Amino acid sequence: MPSPQPSSVLRSPKLWIGSGLILAVVSTLFALLYVGGNVNPKGNLRDLPVALVNSDRGADTGGKHVNLGEQVVAGIEKSAASNHSIAWQVMTRQEADKRLGQGKLYGALVVPADFTTAVAGLTPAPQQGQAQAQGQAAQGQAAQGQAQPQGQGQAQPQPARPTLTVLTNQSAGSIGSSMASGASQKAAHAASAQLGKDLLGRAAGQGAQLSPAAKLMLADPVAVEIADGHPLGARSAMGLSAFYYALVLLVCGMLAANVVNSQVDNALGYLHTDMGPFRQRTPLRHTSRVRTLAVNTVIMLGLSVVMGSLVEATTVGLLDMDASHLGLLWLYSVGTIAVVGISGLALLAVFGTPGMLLSTIVFIAMAVPSSGATVPLEALPGFFRTLSEFEPLRQLTGGLRSILYYGAQADAGLTRAWTAMGIALAVSLAFGFGMTRLYDRKGLHRIPRPEEAADAAAEPVKA
Repeated sequence: MPSPQPSSVLRSPKLWIGSGLILAVVSTLFALLYVGGNVNPKGNLRDLPVALVNSDRGADTGGKHVNLGEQVVAGIEKSAASNHSIAWQVMTRQEADKRLGQGKLYGALVVPADFTTAVAGLTPAPQQGQAQAQGQAAQGQAAQGQAQPQGQGQAQPQPARPTLTVLTNQSAGSIGSSMASGASQKAAHAASAQLGKDLLGRAAGQGAQLSPAAKLMLADPVAVEIADGHPLGARSAMGLSAFYYALVLLVCGMLAANVVNSQVDNALGYLHTDMGPFRQRTPLRHTSRVRTLAVNTVIMLGLSVVMGSLVEATTVGLLDMDASHLGLLWLYSVGTIAVVGISGLALLAVFGTPGMLLSTIVFIAMAVPSSGATVPLEALPGFFRTLSEFEPLRQLTGGLRSILYYGAQADAGLTRAWTAMGIALAVSLAFGFGMTRLYDRKGLHRIPRPEEAADAAAEPVKA
């Protein structure tokens, strides 16, 4: 019987409908996950952790002790009561530095120790206001040609402006740090405006004669400074090197699973390999599903050492990426590729060809937008926050941030990453070997053995 021509295959509704449905689901799913998680970060922002530090010692003014730093903190907390986008956390400077160095804060707003003293120095005392008025009169006389003693009527030196410091933290994520910086600067300028109203009212009550420039300065008395709360090296991709490194490990593990699975199937004769116009055929060797998965797993473990070593050598050695704890980074790289690869092999062993598509959805489509590496988790919709609790890329990125940015601190994401890896490995092995063993016991072999095929052919004859 002649084989069907290509034109007859193209007329097959099953071919068009099947392929179309699969690709329609994939394209829609990727669009929903990638764009849906990142399309409106400001609208989804909830409880972004930012520190509020009051180091102000206060000062004695008018016979009583005043601490304007406390007023600034209270004002920010009051204004944030109806806005849950920023989670202001009041703490000491030491605690803020520690949490910035663990990636648990996206930024901080710091009131310095001399804040009240500096603010108090902006308002002239009554006698100072009179002296300024006399100086202005003397300047008027000098303009009319009358001589005046040297130094009389000279402008008084400008007092130093009080400052509020905004600390950023790119190591926790560039977008999250930018959001925290914007919120902190907005809060600082609002506090400055409120202090300006108080200062102008106090100056008016004292009868001080202020120049237009002095009034302008008092209206917005506080200077806002921006500093890096946890500096990174120049070759850290502005805090994204951990994410890109984790993504490389994830993709390497997923692709390695596909390559190992196809190569083992080729060696056992279940698949043929096409090399250009040539096809390599290997005699079929009937092997149980459990044994095939075991062979795949052993090869995956061995090759993960090679791949993890090459990834680190390329990124750190060749590309000069900022990195420390190189031994731990190597172990982490090898372990990540091995766990991801074994997980992918389990999906392929249980689901067959659709397992490749499932691996892409689990390890790429669902993992990247829920990783919190670009857009912070606090700016993602609730569905993606739930995904981030178990999706691998968030855990892997957190562990790499600890190794690359935070001195490999256990509570900076490293312990969570190792725990997630252990759970994923145990679940993948149990699922993969449990299901393949079930298939073998039920006689669901990939290709029936000769004796089984003969028995199946003889049954209709007996009937």
